Amino acid sequence: MRLLVLKFLKLFYKQMDLSVYYPVKRLIAVFFMQKIVGINRKVPWPVHYSSQIKAPEKIVKKTNKNPGISLKCYFDARNGIIFGENVWIGPGVTIISQNHSLNNYDKYIKAKPIKIGKDSILSANCIILPEVEIGEHTVVAAGAVVTKSFTEKNQVIGGNPAKLIKKIEDYTA
Repeated sequence: MRLLVLKFLKLFYKQMDLSVYYPVKRLIAVFFMQKIVGINRKVPWPVHYSSQIKAPEKIVKKTNKNPGISLKCYFDARNGIIFGENVWIGPGVTIISQNHSLNNYDKYIKAKPIKIGKDSILSANCIILPEVEIGEHTVVAAGAVVTKSFTEKNQVIGGNPAKLIKKIEDYTA
């Protein structure tokens, strides 16, 4: 039964990786809200109906995980977001790639895309702001506000504003 449901969903989600485990009931609920009701309809992978994705066409998703499948995520990708392989995203994560001009709120500032390195975790309710680059195997602590880049690998960052908390060993999988 599970395989049949997954093959059906693959017809609608071209970018869905069937090797990642998601409960079937959850996928059916997400499908109904996304494809039937129309919440996040233009996103080509499963997105939880409590999450919001702006400019999904500017998200580069190398990961087999599905950005936005967790509850209450908000991604504004108008300047681009690049996810490396094996990036885990917790509930309530906010990623904002675009900012307003301080002199004219109707204007948006062009910026480099946000880059999240492979084997990273964005923990619950963290916030990633424009032009940030996060290195490989970086754990962003819950509630962290990342305002600058942390390009080193094997690290834990956290706080507001985020700072290096500690170095960790290489990712093993």
